[in-house]
Amino acid sequence: MGTCRKEETQLKCTSVHGPIIVGAGPSGLAASACLTEKGIPSLLLEKSNCIASLWQHRLCELPFMGFPDDFPKYPSKLQFISYMESYASHFSIKPRFSHCGLWRIQTQNLEYISRWLIVATGENAEPVIPDIPGINSFHSPVIHTSVYQSGADFRNQKVLVIGCGNSGIEVCLDLCSHNASPHMVVRKAVHVLPREMFGFSTFGVAMTLLKWFPLRLVDKFLLLMAGPIELKTLMGKSPVIDAGALSQIKTGKIKVMEGVREITIGGAKFVDGQEMEFDSIILATGYKSDVPSWLKNCDFFTEEGMPRTPFPNGWKGVNGLYTVGFTRRGLFGTASDAIKIANDIAHQRL
Repeated sequence: MGTCRKEETQLKCTSVHGPIIVGAGPSGLAASACLTEKGIPSLLLEKSNCIASLWQHRLCELPFMGFPDDFPKYPSKLQFISYMESYASHFSIKPRFSHCGLWRIQTQNLEYISRWLIVATGENAEPVIPDIPGINSFHSPVIHTSVYQSGADFRNQKVLVIGCGNSGIEVCLDLCSHNASPHMVVRKAVHVLPREMFGFSTFGVAMTLLKWFPLRLVDKFLLLMAGPIELKTLMGKSPVIDAGALSQIKTGKIKVMEGVREITIGGAKFVDGQEMEFDSIILATGYKSDVPSWLKNCDFFTEEGMPRTPFPNGWKGVNGLYTVGFTRRGLFGTASDAIKIANDIAHQRL
């Protein structure tokens, strides 16, 4: 492996006998647990100071340890975080927090050397901030849903929500419950699914069917001609689960607006010629992979930070490089990749 590079401040160097996993979210935990089941030690690095850092700010199961029997059908953010913390404890997974690294894996204090690197930072690691003309001229801070806390902060305000995915829908509903007036920007047609089918979560039904049936057949089963799950796989756009937003739109409590042409000091101009004033603006514009910012010049990933080879074969690169959590198939895809990676590394250790 050679010696560590010398920087202005000499870093301590340590050799890792198992894979290094970057990211202590669901993908990193799943990969570590699958390796543990194979008797393979691993080192889990996380740049923040907690497990599942994105879930700490946000509103399927991991392999070998399902949700508790008393879990509700739709667990809350805190319940899901508790599940992942219990998962880590059950498999004796102990992430090294406040570490973010490069390959060779260089962190603030140490440089790690390993034969294997598992990228588990996920496809939703970094907020997407759109380049809208005038966005920096608005009279109040424009926030992303990643830092949104509660509609109580916007009580009695007229709020522009840019984005109509699941985050945008949830924010609008929360704003309504706090007597705010949300105006949601919808640029294109949206695929809306009922929250439940046959008494089960619609998304859960879809993910379960994908274990046995091809994607297109699952979409036909969901009776949506354009294929909402296929749309997520190809474009990264999730179908919207209706948790009550449609009724609020019909009653006028949630106003639907066309695309934004420009942000002004006091509000926004829209592509249909309308201009309105707003008290606040919230970006529900989704997330993206942050891989390009730290794993440069790698043919394994696209410029957008996604594996070039699509699911189910995008988990393995060359020279000991792996990825988990980039399937656009939720925890089902994460579990699938984690098990394959553990089996592959176990075979190499024989």
